[in-house]
Amino acid sequence: MRLNLNVLAAFPGAVQRPAYDPSNLGIGSVHLGLGAFHRAHQAVYTDDAIAGSGGDWGICAVSLKTPTARDQLAPQDGLYSVRTVSRAADAWRVIGSVREVLFGPDQMADVIARIARAETKIITLTVTEKGYCANVAKREPLWDHADIAHDLAHADAPRSVLGVLAAGLHERFRKRGAPLTILCCDNLPENGAVLESLVHQFVTRLYPLTLPWLRKHVRFPSSMVDRIVPATQAQDRSDAARALGYEDEGVVRAEPFGQWVIEDNFAAERPAWEQVGAQLVSDVRPFEKMKLRLLNGSHSLMAYLGYVAGYETIAETVIDPAFERLVTALMLEAEATLEPIPGVDFAAYRAQLIERFGNPANGHRCAQIAADGSQKIPQRWIAVANERLAKGLDVNALTLATAGWIRYLYGKDEMDTAIAISDPLAAEFSAIAAKHPYDALSFADAILRVEPVFGALGRNPAFAAPVKRWVSQLFRDGTQATVESFSETSAFR
Repeated sequence: MRLNLNVLAAFPGAVQRPAYDPSNLGIGSVHLGLGAFHRAHQAVYTDDAIAGSGGDWGICAVSLKTPTARDQLAPQDGLYSVRTVSRAADAWRVIGSVREVLFGPDQMADVIARIARAETKIITLTVTEKGYCANVAKREPLWDHADIAHDLAHADAPRSVLGVLAAGLHERFRKRGAPLTILCCDNLPENGAVLESLVHQFVTRLYPLTLPWLRKHVRFPSSMVDRIVPATQAQDRSDAARALGYEDEGVVRAEPFGQWVIEDNFAAERPAWEQVGAQLVSDVRPFEKMKLRLLNGSHSLMAYLGYVAGYETIAETVIDPAFERLVTALMLEAEATLEPIPGVDFAAYRAQLIERFGNPANGHRCAQIAADGSQKIPQRWIAVANERLAKGLDVNALTLATAGWIRYLYGKDEMDTAIAISDPLAAEFSAIAAKHPYDALSFADAILRVEPVFGALGRNPAFAAPVKRWVSQLFRDGTQATVESFSETSAFR
């Protein structure tokens, strides 16, 4: 039997269940991007906030690209379990905050209606960097993107997240115009301001009369989210069935750590997230920058170099002493570009990250993190390199990390096995690799000239020359030997 509302009372005592009745919970928020991360992060904070402070803060969770999440959760009345994994033991809990599950392409009218309802006070988003179909650096939609072009021509049946928001906001304005908060939870610098700009531009194109209301009544706070959420495996589902006594197709696994820093800039009521561990602050930017450059930047380094070296998971990669030293060196380079944050000890934060990365229970796969590098690297590495070079500082670890990504993009690992590159620019990268077979330097030079990723930095000899040297060494000596040589010769020991 599948997990559902009728069986909550029959759970084993070791399983934590909602401390409220989910069946009586009203819906007060909409979430776009119903992936594992939302289920293990925002939905958990909301579940705790409802249990502690009450309120009709049930979530209408929307999947925009595939029906998988809806098909997993709808038969289970929105219930699912979170498996918290650590070296010591696993802990299981069932989340009740998701009260409605929709698949956008099949139920777009329902999605738009939910956004428009006065009872909906908050919209949250986790759609990944590429999901915004935008040039994030310029804060401008990609007007020639297929989904954006479709939505401009078919505003009532949107495909993109910007089109969905615009349609919902227009309908909300047309009906009642109640204030609304739209809270971005993706790894974008100044994500609230970025999303605000994108939405305003899109609404200007489609619904210009809505814009004055939008500017006055809708707010876009920034936020920083952090929790390692590996992809769910078949073993997680079979283990959930044993732990719960019922089948759970929506189970997610996550580390014990969690963090949510939110700009205190809301248009209306909100769940009492600050009572359950979230930090409400006046400026999220220092926290965003710290996380993007230290955690996410390190993750990307391990994803590419670890994968090519033959490691399957982040934990396997970082427990290698040479990789740990390289990761630490990268974090130290990034740390020099950060402003002090009251209450944050960067050395302790670095040590905590190494501990979290090394948790073997996570099973966080390098291949999972390696996806969409062209969308992630500009914020995680390129911005750091630009700032360090402007200050006259070295970029040793950053250039090796970049070389690791370029080596990965070649499309074959060190056993000559094909690598499936998942990236919006995958076709361009594949064409470059085909044009420069067995010529590491020419291949690296061509990748460095991909403007959307590197901008002018790829033509700066202070950056490009060491990247090409590292790429050449990676192809000649192999990844493991190259990383070890960095550890032996770097100023950081």
